[in-house]
Amino acid sequence: MLRLKYLFYNEILAIEAIKKWKTDMKNVDELFSYFRISTNAIYPFPNNGKVCFLRLAPIEEKIKDNEYGEMEFIQYLRENNFPALKPLPSLNDELVEIITTEWGTYFASVFERVEGVQIKDTDLNDNIMFVYGRTLGTLHRLASDFKPSIKKWTYEDVLEWIKEELGLYGEQAAAMNEHAEVKHLLEALPKNQNTFGLIHYDFEPDNVFYDEKNKTCNVIDFEDGMYHWFALDIEQIFDSLSEHMDEKRLNVAKKVFLNGYRTEFNISSDILESLPLFRRFIDLYSYTRILHSKGEILELDNEPNWLSNVTEKLDRKKDSILAKWS
Repeated sequence: MLRLKYLFYNEILAIEAIKKWKTDMKNVDELFSYFRISTNAIYPFPNNGKVCFLRLAPIEEKIKDNEYGEMEFIQYLRENNFPALKPLPSLNDELVEIITTEWGTYFASVFERVEGVQIKDTDLNDNIMFVYGRTLGTLHRLASDFKPSIKKWTYEDVLEWIKEELGLYGEQAAAMNEHAEVKHLLEALPKNQNTFGLIHYDFEPDNVFYDEKNKTCNVIDFEDGMYHWFALDIEQIFDSLSEHMDEKRLNVAKKVFLNGYRTEFNISSDILESLPLFRRFIDLYSYTRILHSKGEILELDNEPNWLSNVTEKLDRKKDSILAKWS
């Protein structure tokens, strides 16, 4: 999640970055109206008859090994026929470019658009839930054998970052107490090749696309991946699905999802009992990322409505998490 000061549309910056990938800039801005931003700035643009996405983030907001480690993992997955999005090499044959501009230095990457419809926009039927689960099971099976040359950060690194960030924002007694307890409980969990490895972290219904023609799922947005227990990905999914289903339907969807998952990778009932603990880790991380995002005060004469809406949404999320610790 970027600091709020980076949430502004910058067409000149985007065009400057895209020049690292293509020399023909005709109509490059025709899709920029679909610009979006959260953890990165995403600019869609046409390229050789396809829609591609430029991803930009200031280097001070990211960790270099995480950026390059993400690309290595995606390449490994694709080599093993996993339906991950395709990163495109720049004209310099780089998957990650570091560009220096008048607005600062940025990490830049480009990806092709995947086929299908976001799972959140389907009817979430049993067939889709089964394929959704099978896709995650395949991802975790491949991740369990992954031996990277560039290792992404671990949950321990994340907890250390959380502790450092909380120290910057005044009285955070409730969050610090939660941090200590979550860290202690995680340290007691079993760690082995079947339970622990590089997870996606954001395998939610807006990052997985269902391809009706091929009856498969295509997956995007691997950047937030970290070394953690595989079951955390399942907790993220179940929590997201709860926003789209009533309790009865959700219970059925969970069972179907796990049936699909277990066709590719085993998950024990014991580790599934730790889903509430993984939710606590997710909440703690989200809370701290929100503090970070709002960490620098923006002095604007006329704050745009969209920024006010973002700020209010972040405040509601932060307050809802804080209420759990009261």
